[in-house]
Amino acid sequence: MKKVNIGVPQMIIIVYLLTLTISLSFIDIPLIEMMNTSLIKWVMNGVLVLSLVPMINIGVGRNFGLPIGICAGLIGMCIAVELRLEGWSGFLMAIFMGTVVASIFGGIYSIILNKLKGNEEIVGTFAGFSFIPIMNIFWTLAPFKNRQMLYPVGGQGLRPKISLNQYFGGVLDNALKINIGKLVIPVGLLLFFAMLCLIVHLFFKTKIGTVMSAIAENEAFVKLSGVNINRYRTYAIIFSTILAAIGICVYSQSYGFVELYNGPFMMAFPAVSAILIGGATRKKATIFHALVGAYLYQTTFLLSVPVANALLIPEMSEVIRMIVTNSIILYAFLYEGVLKKSEEV
Repeated sequence: MKKVNIGVPQMIIIVYLLTLTISLSFIDIPLIEMMNTSLIKWVMNGVLVLSLVPMINIGVGRNFGLPIGICAGLIGMCIAVELRLEGWSGFLMAIFMGTVVASIFGGIYSIILNKLKGNEEIVGTFAGFSFIPIMNIFWTLAPFKNRQMLYPVGGQGLRPKISLNQYFGGVLDNALKINIGKLVIPVGLLLFFAMLCLIVHLFFKTKIGTVMSAIAENEAFVKLSGVNINRYRTYAIIFSTILAAIGICVYSQSYGFVELYNGPFMMAFPAVSAILIGGATRKKATIFHALVGAYLYQTTFLLSVPVANALLIPEMSEVIRMIVTNSIILYAFLYEGVLKKSEEV
């Protein structure tokens, strides 16, 4: 039986979460309503967190270039809305087109990262930040014709937010929904998340997945065995990019809108912080880390909003969110730096 290690970030978040849960009783907010929302928020953001697993497990590090995959998914959804597809047909078309575009984006992204080994996280951060302005130009000039997507004046350029309510908004959230008293379980949403987790699990059981894990543990030894390291790194980067594209489709159908332009700008940092809270390291991440981290992180900030607004300053929850997000990432870098120095000694 494997021992579950609880680090400093996990302890801080768990204690903070318990404090928030207790605080709910003082401001008359039903806990059951928070539980209902937490299940949706978990999956809504969990797929984006899950997308980090392949790149971490091959030794590329945390994918701060997550906006690249997210933009691929946004293109897929815009195509589905342009075709006026509704319900499952719209959602599946968005995923299909997002996957196609993500494969192309991921291939280009992998070329950049393979050229700059050792600095992938820094390069990924700036690649993601640089990609957003490029996509902003695309959103302005893209030849979409659906008037509900375009600015009302001029008929050129996509709106910053495109409603999905009449297309495929809530298609997963409302599928196979079960009501147990006041508790609402979005079974369809949870099953879709479970299916993606199973795909990732089975992928790492294949020969390609096994080699990826070996590369993260000892790249030099695997290279001596005649394995083309860059090829497997490319597989992992493309897989992560595809999962990120699917993740934003799941996120958007729950959110009810497609958020373009600077919407994806900072989305990598909460995802990275979440998987670190789950217990992942720079070269090792599991599905369990993604699941636990996503739930702890999202539930913490879900509860922070009403508590902060009632007991502290309104809008204080977003400040707390930024502090915790960046502190967790900073702690991870500091911890790895200390660990590396101790190994050298």
